[in-house]
Amino acid sequence: MLITIVAFVGVLVVLIIAHELGHFLTAKASGVRVEEFGLGFPPRLVSIKRGGTRYSLNAIPFGGFVKMAGEEDPRVPGSLASKGTGTRMLVLSSGSLMNFLLPLLLFSVAFMVPHNVVTGEVVVTEVAPASPAARAGIEPGDILIEINGRPINSVGDLQRHIQLNLGREVSLLARRGSATIEFQVIPRWQPPEGQGAIGVAVRTLSPTVVRERFPFWQAIPMGVRECIEAFILFKNGIISMLIGTAPAVVAGPVGIAQITGEVARAGFGPLLEFAAFLSINLAIINILPLPALDGGRIAFVLLEWVRRGKRVSPRVEGMIHMVGFAMLITFLLAVTYQDIIRIISGRSLIP
Repeated sequence: MLITIVAFVGVLVVLIIAHELGHFLTAKASGVRVEEFGLGFPPRLVSIKRGGTRYSLNAIPFGGFVKMAGEEDPRVPGSLASKGTGTRMLVLSSGSLMNFLLPLLLFSVAFMVPHNVVTGEVVVTEVAPASPAARAGIEPGDILIEINGRPINSVGDLQRHIQLNLGREVSLLARRGSATIEFQVIPRWQPPEGQGAIGVAVRTLSPTVVRERFPFWQAIPMGVRECIEAFILFKNGIISMLIGTAPAVVAGPVGIAQITGEVARAGFGPLLEFAAFLSINLAIINILPLPALDGGRIAFVLLEWVRRGKRVSPRVEGMIHMVGFAMLITFLLAVTYQDIIRIISGRSLIP
């Protein structure tokens, strides 16, 4: 329980500070008056005021905020709403931008810290009839050694690269006896139940755990590549859920805390990688055009631009965001209830 709490709070604080710091720095640089930088939501626990801005620590830990003067009302001196369209777009989108950039750092650091890696030979144990693997000529007993030029050291490596290339042809290099054979297969978006994307069952022979770390000049490019691949996996995961080949999984703060604790027990490196994936999720969700989120506020700026400078009434916009916030809290409470029921029943979100 202690590991779960410490890990969850640590990850949450990093993600929130990165997000709100994006808003704060761009607002300050754009001449927008920042009234408060808050970690957590009110009621306020403790605060200090510096340079016209109040910095507060609040009681409800699931979030944070940067309160800017006149977010919807251009008549307020130094207000966000008094700035031009481009400036407002930058300030409102900078939080998500920071959450998009943060994984570059987190993935790079994850490669630099010592971490365990499972390695071994991945052997095909079964090939489904009429599957892409069967049509390509893959047979039971083949040892898979490369996919698109990347080494396959575990079942996880194979699964990851298949998910990265759904619907696209991949090159599989395999060893059969003393011969090395190259196969071309196209992983399927909607495979028959129980077959998998290419139609093989595999296992790792003689798995061993290797402790590895990389110097920063290798870790940074690897972190950039990992970040790009994380976006592709996120996109493919969403598509898989929409077409019904993957279950739709929604977790609230309690569910995320449960997963964070489980990942933290696997080590610091996996925790950094999980935080990076969480940051990407936060960035994408927050940029959606939903009331009360940054994307909802950006939508009003775009609407003003489309209407050639004609604004929606500040009162109307404020009401819409207020209703959106109430709906968001209601949704989070419902998801949290489901998370608690799942935890009580002893189930996990991680398969």
